[in-house]
Amino acid sequence: MQTVDEALMKLKRSDFRARFHLSPKDIAYIDKVGTETVRRHCADFIASRLAPADIPNDGRQTPMRGHPVFIAQHACACCCRGCLEKWYRVPKGRALTENEQERIVRLLMTWIEREYYRHTAG
Repeated sequence: MQTVDEALMKLKRSDFRARFHLSPKDIAYIDKVGTETVRRHCADFIASRLAPADIPNDGRQTPMRGHPVFIAQHACACCCRGCLEKWYRVPKGRALTENEQERIVRLLMTWIEREYYRHTAG
């Protein structure tokens, strides 16, 4: 089982995953609502869009923009069950456990917090 840091380092080596970054609009949204609200949204999105065993529009359920969590999902390969299976060996066809959902939220929020810091530091 890899750590969040190990997963993020692996993702940085992917040209596709590494090109995702928070926009100034995303940063402004986080400033407005706060990271705890973003974390709640993250948990809700994962529970409703990624955790079910059967997702009718799997592979197309995560928009490419519109919320910092959506960007993080693409950056972290947590956008669909196909990516979860490829990157993290989480099989399709079964619901995600609470632990799996919590680990995904932790990964996404770590990515968001690091991106936020990169934009707002110095």
